[in-house]
Amino acid sequence: MQKNIHQGRNVKRFREMLGIKQEVLAYELGEDWSQKKISLLEQREIIEEDILKQVSEILKIPVEAIQNFDEEQAVNIIANTFDNGSVGFQRNDSCTFHPIDKIIQLHEEKIALYERMLKEKEEMMARLEKMIERL
Repeated sequence: MQKNIHQGRNVKRFREMLGIKQEVLAYELGEDWSQKKISLLEQREIIEEDILKQVSEILKIPVEAIQNFDEEQAVNIIANTFDNGSVGFQRNDSCTFHPIDKIIQLHEEKIALYERMLKEKEEMMARLEKMIERL
């Protein structure tokens, strides 16, 4: 039995897991986007391929992850793969990655995003100043 994957809900899940607000995603998608438009996008079951590609690039996840992620199936895999609450640990109870490295990586990604947003804001301000000068 083939189950429908709700792509909009998956966009919302990944966006929230990454700690990205709708306003930031809208800003990254461009001038035609707003928080409201992102909210409507996240309600759609199927999203156009070009928009899906843009969103996946911004979120830095594969398009296929958005197209194929099934929460119920993921929960089943986790439930059947890990035992005794050993998620993230090998059988010998040693961590498979260093948590601080992950935190630093996420922090650096947020800084990079913030710097891109500031640069785009400065560019937008410069464009607005030029438009005001023309008036």
